[in-house]
Amino acid sequence: MRLSKTIVAVPKPPIAKVGQWLKRYNNEFGPPIDLCQGAPSAPPCEQLKKALASAASDPASAKYSGNFGMQLMREALANEMKVVYGPNTDVKATDVALTAGCNLAFYAVAQVVADRGDEIILPVPWYFNHQMALQMLGITCVPLPLKPEDGFQPSVEACEALITPSTRAIALVTPNNPTGAIYSPELLKSFASFAQKHDIMLILDETYRDFITTGPPHSLLSSSDACNWRDSIVHLFSFSKSYAIPGYRLGAIVAGESVLEQVGTVLDTIQISPPTLPQLALQSILPSLRPLLIDTAQALAARHDHFRRALTTSAPRWGIGSQGGYFAFIRHPFEHKHSAEVCEGSNFATERNGIITSDGEEFARKWVRIAVANVDEEQLTEVARRLTIFEEMAE
Repeated sequence: MRLSKTIVAVPKPPIAKVGQWLKRYNNEFGPPIDLCQGAPSAPPCEQLKKALASAASDPASAKYSGNFGMQLMREALANEMKVVYGPNTDVKATDVALTAGCNLAFYAVAQVVADRGDEIILPVPWYFNHQMALQMLGITCVPLPLKPEDGFQPSVEACEALITPSTRAIALVTPNNPTGAIYSPELLKSFASFAQKHDIMLILDETYRDFITTGPPHSLLSSSDACNWRDSIVHLFSFSKSYAIPGYRLGAIVAGESVLEQVGTVLDTIQISPPTLPQLALQSILPSLRPLLIDTAQALAARHDHFRRALTTSAPRWGIGSQGGYFAFIRHPFEHKHSAEVCEGSNFATERNGIITSDGEEFARKWVRIAVANVDEEQLTEVARRLTIFEEMAE
């Protein structure tokens, strides 16, 4: 059987590989602690669970919801964005297309803004599914290396050197996956100006935006800005993390008319309709869930603080390079080992100490991604203890 050479050549996602490590762990140091895939550690709140149950009993939940989703849900998201980004946010329901998850949103947008052989800039270490999607589409992924000494923040000046006639977009994830780094409003504004200057698209994946506790993520979508954001910005969002419903697969694209018109063609081909049930459940209760999201963000920030203290106290050679959102990016202390070797070959992940995590990708050989959001503070304390044990065993 002949299979697509393009797909066969795409690197396999690391999450499944880590699952194989888990099977070899014998609970020698206690139950495994899953710090790998970024997934909500708790179920949806009671209000949302009841809304989901009610929606499931509604015959409408089995019907198509339209190529871009239900009008009421699109309006609800547009209104919620005014709460998140400020009252001057200029987003209307007509700017919104709902998707079956944020990965599909990115795939559709990439397919619209670039052709095979064109280039999209991705900061590295990158979110592996973004790189995979670009490779599948035949779009050249141009790496923008990030530096630990800069807190894994991207540089407009470094990005400038990567621009070619084939550049079509730069994609930023903030708070970042895998590093957890949060990009400031000022930095994002500089990248928006950069995109305008070069007539390229700025794709902003803000899956983890609701876990920022320092104020609005940015004002790029504001009506008070001199430029029209619809000409150069595409915003992506996922309901999976904020509302703890990853299995319901609901994401969003927020973009201008010219982009959405072409996105509609892509979605009609590979999606037809975003999932109806979560839309029915969420569309009338989004505002009432905002206080819970704020509480969750504050609790997660406290968890990050706890993890930092736990490492400093119990595993001081494992340094945090950046953290935020769901993740912390930590540097392992083994100078001559690749992070993948530390995670797998040295049994960091499961076989001995029962910690399941993900290596920091090829471009961050000394770094490991920790999904802090997956666990509670007691488990994070145990993580620091096990890291020390592993360090002693490996020496």
